[in-house]
Amino acid sequence: MTAGADYWPSLVAELLALPQETGWVEFKHNNDTPQQIGEYLSALSNTAALQRRAKAYLLWGVEDGTHAVVGTAFDPTREKIGGQELESWLLQLLTPKLNFAFHRIVVQGMPLVLLEVDAAFRHPVQFQGAEWIRVGSYKKRLREFPEMERSLWRTLDRTPFEWRVAAEKLTAPEVLQLLDYPAYFDRMGLPLPDGHEPMLAALAADRLVERMDSGHWRIFNLGALLFARRLADFGPLGRKALRMVQYVGNDRLNARPEPAFPQGYAMAFAPAVQMLHAWMPGNEVVGKALRRDVPMYPDIALRELLANALIHQDLEVPGSGPLVELFEDRLEVTNPGVPLVDAQRLLDTPPRSRNEAVAAMMRRMNVCEERGTGVDKVVASCELLQLPAPQFEPVEGFMRATLFAVRPLTRMSPPERIRAVYWHACLRHVNAQHTNNASVRKRFGIVEANSAMASRLLKEAEQAGVIRQFDPEAAPKMRRYVPHWA
Repeated sequence: MTAGADYWPSLVAELLALPQETGWVEFKHNNDTPQQIGEYLSALSNTAALQRRAKAYLLWGVEDGTHAVVGTAFDPTREKIGGQELESWLLQLLTPKLNFAFHRIVVQGMPLVLLEVDAAFRHPVQFQGAEWIRVGSYKKRLREFPEMERSLWRTLDRTPFEWRVAAEKLTAPEVLQLLDYPAYFDRMGLPLPDGHEPMLAALAADRLVERMDSGHWRIFNLGALLFARRLADFGPLGRKALRMVQYVGNDRLNARPEPAFPQGYAMAFAPAVQMLHAWMPGNEVVGKALRRDVPMYPDIALRELLANALIHQDLEVPGSGPLVELFEDRLEVTNPGVPLVDAQRLLDTPPRSRNEAVAAMMRRMNVCEERGTGVDKVVASCELLQLPAPQFEPVEGFMRATLFAVRPLTRMSPPERIRAVYWHACLRHVNAQHTNNASVRKRFGIVEANSAMASRLLKEAEQAGVIRQFDPEAAPKMRRYVPHWA
């Protein structure tokens, strides 16, 4: 499936940033034999399934070890095996048939080739009758590792929620009636094909739907969650529709009429953000000469928190979906499932997507980046407006992120001040900077003449154990701080 022009270079940049090859990523300089490529297709696909990745990648033109971009002379479009094109030859020898595609890309002025491979689904992938797997950075026959083979089968038996069937035995018109297919082509930046068959072929290439042996069609949960015209048409998925509630006051006693977002997440996302903007009053900020209104909460923070709730929810939790609640003094975004990492380490921990396929598709639609920078943006944007620090906390099997309305430092409670200093130190640390008196003054808008207040804030956070001195021997005026875990 064709993606936007900037998608592939962005993906390559993420792969190059990996500290080393993984089971689902392999780097090569120049061409392997077609036989080797076929075996890698099997190995990467099976390993991606074992490691719960939606895709795996083989990248030519990169030096293994250093990940330096060196370019490649390999051109898959020119490879012939007995007069047969490479891609066709490979597909013929794969069992079961597997979605894969070669992409030619230019990065740093060098030609690269990226082979994108779907994870195995239902059965391990064979090439010429043999199943392969990645052991570390090596390609091995799966039968030589019986424990891994058993684990792979257990993983394939536990099909991810996205690949389970939402509806089946459907005719082509019924599929297109249930799914907002024009929205799919619009979000992907693709022209709308003429006719049912090419439309369904495009949806099937992204594993949103699948042709059944009978000639009918099935819709996967992934397709319904993202592109359903009405999630309620898919039974239990109706309970996973996005909900937004606006309250009068700071409690849940008096709610305004609740807007409906019955459609899939791909269509609901933008209207939901627009609704939040319409709900929120502005804050008046006095500049050097003029007054101006700014939103109560930063747009980037709203978008990131909403995207995270949709993408990282635990889809296995029945009867529950993402919930956005706006109070007069705060905004709460709650999604089913506890975070996969410590909530206090969300800013620095490498990204982990609970729902790989949803995350990958939403990334292609520019809803999220899958780079683990969402929390960074939320914290940084709140600091820019000198808002209280956001709060991230697990609550009885759910994850809740809270943004707080503007409040002067003098009205912040000790826990709020400590939290603000902690997230400030985290943000500075991941950007290779230390926290000091000057940075804290800037964070809270404290004038230089009142630097003693910044020192008290740092001491308060240090005593709470959330930050520590980088150099305990430094003179008081030269003290620098890092998060306690750094």
